[in-house]
Amino acid sequence: MIDWSALLLSFQVACAGTLAALVVGVVVAGVLSSSRSWARDVVDALVTAPLVVPPTVLGYYLLVMLGRNSPLGKAFEALTGTTIVFTRTGVVVAAFVGALPLIVKSARAAMEQVDPRLIGAARTLGAGPLRVFVTVVLPLAHSGIAAGAALGFARSLGDFGVTLMIAGNIAGLTRTASLSIYDAVMGGRDSDANGLAALMTALAIVALTLANRLTRRSSHDF
Repeated sequence: MIDWSALLLSFQVACAGTLAALVVGVVVAGVLSSSRSWARDVVDALVTAPLVVPPTVLGYYLLVMLGRNSPLGKAFEALTGTTIVFTRTGVVVAAFVGALPLIVKSARAAMEQVDPRLIGAARTLGAGPLRVFVTVVLPLAHSGIAAGAALGFARSLGDFGVTLMIAGNIAGLTRTASLSIYDAVMGGRDSDANGLAALMTALAIVALTLANRLTRRSSHDF
């Protein structure tokens, strides 16, 4: 039997994590695409690190940074009355971390393709950096940004390692579809694992197909 509650949780968490990563990622990509500082490469490496750092290592870092005894964890608990780790908030954090690098990479590439003459013309007409970014760069780069969001959603939808480390595998609370598949395999429920794995694969293919279409559209825009 397919664990629909786990699939629904994965979808909800992926949407929330991708939305948060989209907001942060667009800002970071805007800074990276316009900066000429030596620190740009360092920031880019830090943002991209989750793509290559082992999930257990990344999850451990998040546990240290966001655990109940950390400054961030204590501040969050004081404000909300709940913790970040081993809650649904932790699942969203894992989704956010998974989606952010892909969104930043795609958005930055799209922003760097914007014709600098258009930016220069807007500044000549008196537009400040923020207005240029909002009225010129974002509209022209929107397809690439949307492609990054689709990739980020696909990545966050199937996260396993970081979610397990920071949120655990709590039935009805933090057990996502990926964790449910793992439980089904470990429990010898192959039919349950097959059904959920097929649905997850279909969702990922849809997201990747959308990302490919948006990427082609972005290249045609320039």
